[in-house]
Amino acid sequence: MTAEDGEHAADEARPGSGSAAGSGSGSGSGSVPTPERPPSPDFVQSLARGLAVITAFDADHPRQTLSEVARTTGLTRATARRFLHTLVELGYVDTAGSAFWLTPRVLDLGYSYLSAMPLTDLAQPHLERLSARLDESSSIAVLDGHDIVYVGRVQVRRIMNIGITIGTRFPAFATSMGRVLLAALPAEELDAHLAATDLRVRTPHGIADPDGLRAELAAVADRGWALVDQELEPGLRSLAAPVRDRHGRVVAALNVSTHAARYSIDQLRHELVPVVVDAARALSADLSTVTR
Repeated sequence: MTAEDGEHAADEARPGSGSAAGSGSGSGSGSVPTPERPPSPDFVQSLARGLAVITAFDADHPRQTLSEVARTTGLTRATARRFLHTLVELGYVDTAGSAFWLTPRVLDLGYSYLSAMPLTDLAQPHLERLSARLDESSSIAVLDGHDIVYVGRVQVRRIMNIGITIGTRFPAFATSMGRVLLAALPAEELDAHLAATDLRVRTPHGIADPDGLRAELAAVADRGWALVDQELEPGLRSLAAPVRDRHGRVVAALNVSTHAARYSIDQLRHELVPVVVDAARALSADLSTVTR
């Protein structure tokens, strides 16, 4: 056994080794996921580490060296090297010289989810009609842990700093779609979610007080839509409504986003809310016919 093999074996034997920051959130977090509860005997630490290596690459870090991947994931260089070269052999990563980067094959991982999810296909025409009617970007997202994940999007040309594509993640508490989804959670589940959420605001407009956020979520649940004013990014306003399945459960949220200069809060409430709510209801009606 070489020194590198010994380092790899020792690293693999430590159940919690290599985790730099818990499960993390957001695209490209890269740190080795740590289960929120004690892992079951079936938990495969090496798989978690392999996934961490894949998610270490993002828009800001599309090409990385071995040392950079090791630092991002918290893995030793020896372990990171083994995972990177395994991913190269499988075709998910390519390399030249000291650099590594993802290949298009990683899209297969996300496509498997999207192709098995009727919501995405059903949502697209509704998003297109909504964007055409309002001349604003429209999206649909689902809740995943502490984040929302975009699974559908129709973009219009606007001068905004925020870039959103399929798979983009944002903290649920700071977004209109996230608040719609959080407001639909059972009380105990919401309590646990908020207790484990870092309510660090992104702008001066954000709600960082747990009681204030609870009050807002209660209002969202009562009125059936959410409006977020410049909490994700200065100048960005968005509103969202729930999408329900055939059993009446909220499974997604649909929204439109606009620049604050285009619509006042009153205009959003009186002119756009009815349109967005109607679009969400129409999509829910389509989704109610799906049996899977």
